[in-house]
Order: sequence, then structure tokens, then C-alpha cells
Amino acid sequence: MVKNIDKDIELIRRGTVEIIQANELKVKLERSAKNNKPLVIKAGFDPTAPDIHLGHTVLLRKMRHFQDLGHSIVFLIGDHTALIGDPSGVSKTRPQLTCKEVEANAKTYERQISKVLDVKKLQIRFNSEWLAKMDSIKIGELMGRYSVQRMLERDDFSNRYKQNKNITMLEFLYPLFQGYDSVALKADIELGGSDQKFNLLVGRDIQCGYGQEAQVVITVPLLEGLDGVQKMSKSLGNYVGINESAKDMFGKLMSVSDDLMYKYYELLTDEDVGRIKADVGSGALHPKQAKVNLAKIIVTQYHSKTEADRQAEEFDRAFKDKDFPQDLPLKDIPSSIKSDILSILVDGTGLLSSRGEAKRKIQEGAVEVDGSKIKDVSLLLECGKEHKIRVGKRFVRVLLKK
Repeated sequence: MVKNIDKDIELIRRGTVEIIQANELKVKLERSAKNNKPLVIKAGFDPTAPDIHLGHTVLLRKMRHFQDLGHSIVFLIGDHTALIGDPSGVSKTRPQLTCKEVEANAKTYERQISKVLDVKKLQIRFNSEWLAKMDSIKIGELMGRYSVQRMLERDDFSNRYKQNKNITMLEFLYPLFQGYDSVALKADIELGGSDQKFNLLVGRDIQCGYGQEAQVVITVPLLEGLDGVQKMSKSLGNYVGINESAKDMFGKLMSVSDDLMYKYYELLTDEDVGRIKADVGSGALHPKQAKVNLAKIIVTQYHSKTEADRQAEEFDRAFKDKDFPQDLPLKDIPSSIKSDILSILVDGTGLLSSRGEAKRKIQEGAVEVDGSKIKDVSLLLECGKEHKIRVGKRFVRVLLKK
């Protein structure tokens, strides 16, 4: 069977920020198919935040794409580099973790990634395997393959240098060690967040310095959290954890904006985002239903379809009951009163004084029955069933007698 490289590239491109270099990626994929030899795909994780949230899964899902294409995936836990601390995006030196903290956090990753990746087809490696064995001569050799000028091109370093803020020599080692990881693994491709671009590019240079072919760098976007502004982060409280209950996960996802919903579709699912946008734009799909569908897909991924369906039903019930007083007494409507909505509003409940006023309120969208605004002035309510009626800020629970 001839492999469709262009189709593979289309899947790889989905939800990415940048591919450096795209022509090199195609060459590597073609050579892999010709020689029937999987590419080595590397992605590094420093075990500094043990709880995985949906923001982390953007990268994990890209790894899964390569896994599904038959390539060799290396989930690299940076237990050694975590002792240094990555300076990306920070304005001061980060505190170092202890060995015990690193070990504890690394174990939680191993337990959680099975929800996204096929762990049976995954290499889990620790960079202490090679970095902890480097003596001063080997570290000096590594440092000699990269210049201080290039290192200071990095925004966080250059900004701190200009502001006369402390930069330790130890921090310079982080991108060098990360680059050496690619040498040790003979990585063909390295994946990472867009904030890691500098470190990933260092890996290309370091590989060339050791006589290897440069890896292709693929960056994925940072996922905005529930607030739609800052990147998803547990410390900011705008995250959805993959170990959260199905109820919490569903409820949080239903709180995202319509615009952010499409980005979540793009980065967290395999759905056709263009089709969903078109259906919403044409009115064939209501935005709220599109969001419900998104929440169900994601809850199914991390729990089950049965649980996703149950949470959708419970959320719909809670949405309809929103702001409705829970302690409101039930009002019995005698069978002598007709079951049409106008009769119920005027004669049955006294919420409105006349049928004319009731019609006007319905046409204005001011009347809700069982959580939904009504437009039909001839609506008949089902007898023998409880109904919740709201007109403005007035509420009533009624039961129509048969």
C-alpha cells in the first residue's frame, strides 16, 4: 500500500503554529515510508506541574497523530533539566525542584498520559539517563557548540539583561541540555508549545554540531483557559483537568465563549471545524448545541459516552431551572380551567391580568415554560405533569389536574 504523504502532512499541520522546516518534514516522511522505518518523534515534559489539563493535551494529541501514523513517539520526562528550571517566559530565576519532587511529579505523568496516548506504543524516557552521566569535559564540549550572543537573542534573557536582572550561568544550560536530548535520542522531529520555540531551535543547531541531521521543529499553540484571555493554567484557576469529574468538566466547557469554542474544537477534537462554523452561521446548528456537542466529545474522551450523555441531560435540566426558586410551592390548576397557556397565565395563576397582556408578553419573549421562552400563544400544557412558568421576575410551579 502506497502511503499518502500529503494526507499525513495535512493531519500533522492541523492545530499547529509553525513547522520548521516544512520541506524537511516532507523529505523525512517520504524517506520513512520508502525505508519502512518510523521517525523518532520527541516531546519533552518537565515534571513541574503534576496535574495534566486540557492545555497539555494539545501537545499530547499531536503526539497521538504521529503515533497513529506509525511513528516512534518518545515521551521525554525532563527529570534532570527540571532540577535547573526552564527560564522561558519568566522575569527572574526559577526555584529548583528537589529530586523527590521531580520523582513524585514524574509518576503522575505516567499515570495520566494513557488517557491520550497508546502507552503500549510509547517510549517513556528520562533525560537523567544521559545528562546525569555527563562530566565537566562533556558539558564543556556541549557549551562550546553554542554562543552567548545567540543565547541572548532569547527574549526572556535579553529583557532581563537590559533590566540588569540576574541571569545565572545555570540557566544557559537548560536550552543546551534540551538540545542535547535530541542528540541522545537521534530525534527526527521535536514537538513543543510555541513558547518553547527558541529551545527547540537550539536542538537543531546542537544536532548539526554533533554531526546529526537537524530535527524538524513543530510548535503547537498555547490553549487559552476558560477566561479566553490567559493560557490555561491551574494557578490561574482557568483550567479543565483531565482527572476532573465528568460533571465539573462538562460544566466548565459549557462556560467558554462561542469564539473560544471553535479553537477548542480545532485543538482538542478531530471534528471538522469548518463544517461546524458553517452550520452555526447558516442557523442549521445553534451555538449552544455546538457547545454541548463539544463538551460531550471531550467528556467521552476522558470518561465515557454514557457519562457524557448523562451530564448533557443534567446540564440541560439545570439550565432550564436556572434562577428558578427551589422552594416554590406547587399550585394545583383545577380541570375546570383550560390547559392553553393564555388561560393558565390569566385564570389559573393570575400572573397576568388579561389575555391581551398575556399575548403581548409571549410575543415579547417574556414568558418561559419549563426553561424555554415560548412564542406560540396557543400552546397547550400537558395535564398531569408539573410545569415551571416564569414571567419576568415572577415564578410559579403548576400541576394541571386531569
